[in-house]
Amino acid sequence: MPKRAARGSGHIRERKDKNGNPTGKWESQYTAGRHPGTGKQIRKSIYGNSQDDVRRKLNAVIKELDDGTYTEPSRLTVGAWLEIWLKDYTANIKASTRSDYAFKIRNHIIPVLGTIPLRKLNPHTVQGLYNKLLESGRIKQKCHKKEMPAGLSARTVNLIHTILQMALKQAVKLSYIRLNPTEVCTLPRVQKKEMTILQGDQIPAFIKAVHGHNHKALFLTLLFTGARSGEALGLTWECVDFHGGTLLIKKQLQRERVKGGKLHLVPLKNDKERRLSPPSALFNILSEHKRKQAEKQLRAGQLWEKSGLVFTNDIGGGLDGTAVYNAYKRMLKYNGLPKIRIHDLRHTAATLMLQNGDDYKTLQEALGHHSAGFTLDTYGHVTDRMRKDSADRMDAFIKGLSVSL
Repeated sequence: MPKRAARGSGHIRERKDKNGNPTGKWESQYTAGRHPGTGKQIRKSIYGNSQDDVRRKLNAVIKELDDGTYTEPSRLTVGAWLEIWLKDYTANIKASTRSDYAFKIRNHIIPVLGTIPLRKLNPHTVQGLYNKLLESGRIKQKCHKKEMPAGLSARTVNLIHTILQMALKQAVKLSYIRLNPTEVCTLPRVQKKEMTILQGDQIPAFIKAVHGHNHKALFLTLLFTGARSGEALGLTWECVDFHGGTLLIKKQLQRERVKGGKLHLVPLKNDKERRLSPPSALFNILSEHKRKQAEKQLRAGQLWEKSGLVFTNDIGGGLDGTAVYNAYKRMLKYNGLPKIRIHDLRHTAATLMLQNGDDYKTLQEALGHHSAGFTLDTYGHVTDRMRKDSADRMDAFIKGLSVSL
């Protein structure tokens, strides 16, 4: 009975061309175990430019087989694996999040790393990707200003790292690679942006500025609720309770991250709905807005889209977030108001809530934060008015004492 080759054994030979002439290339085969179904030996090859080169590689493989750390080489490229991971291992992720993953994978990762064999991807190459994205990774779009920086923000690079890290972690679990090269990369530090809000006389000036504006109701909803822009744009009339004085935030309006992507309603993160109780004055504004929307619907007739959205275009369809933001910036500039982001209306609303006596737990629930600690960290700053109110309360306390200081 012929003797079976030992696990990991191999011999080295010089390769020859079709005419039997030496090519100067060397090869060795080794046994990587047996097929679990057929019991046949699994034979693998190692190639090199010299006998010593192949012997060194063979010895390393045999040591891994002996130590139990051997991983069968994968022929997958980084790009092929990322597409597989996106298709087969992200089923439990929201559609909007998967769309964002796909955008970042196909526009930022694959163009740089896509053709590299998965098993040959190393930390230095991944670090090079991150550095390149920081320097010149921004994809120019028509809506972008010409003066925008060429590189991506540190936050976006960190998000890209997270996506790549998750995909390669799965590759390790499947034994396609032994180690995850993203684990030892150095990430750019995300600088916390200084919060900019409307203060003092700027708030009545803002309210005055939006009178007569097409998006008056939307801008004031953002100012007095602290809702995110996408959440406000995703608000439907069935979520507006005029009698109870509440707004139910349960979806947001987003555009698909593909060319020509459509607007669609998506659930909130972790499907966490929340009910807001804004001031009654806002419901008067929304009531008037609903009346004007009904007039538009009559004019549009059969062209009207029955979306049920509170904030719509002239034919009932959803509003594009970028177009709204551009209109918002023009309104600020025309009225000489501070150039704050539309998201800063959320910060303004949060600060007003704190100034008017809301505690951090109430604020956390209104803003939809995952914890009161995060809310405290974000809005722990003390405004001038809050300092003055604190001093006035202490003065009142001291005056009420039965003893003099």
